[in-house]
Amino acid sequence: MRKGMTYLLLLCLLVLMSMEVMMMGVEGSLCYTRSAGHMGPCLISHNCAQICLHEGFSGGGCNPLLICLCYKPCS
Repeated sequence: MRKGMTYLLLLCLLVLMSMEVMMMGVEGSLCYTRSAGHMGPCLISHNCAQICLHEGFSGGGCNPLLICLCYKPCS
């Protein structure tokens, strides 16, 4: 039972952190898109950012769900 509660708490934290990343895109006038070139789980934000730069974005980074997200100013 205690193990299940721990997993539930971790899941809730991941969801909250991913929502915070999405809100930053709105507040800072940045639009986020999942990288087309990054394969597998995103563990190193610097690698993700380099791939995003090659894709024509301003930058990028790993989100809490281990997905490489690229960003650029919204038009």
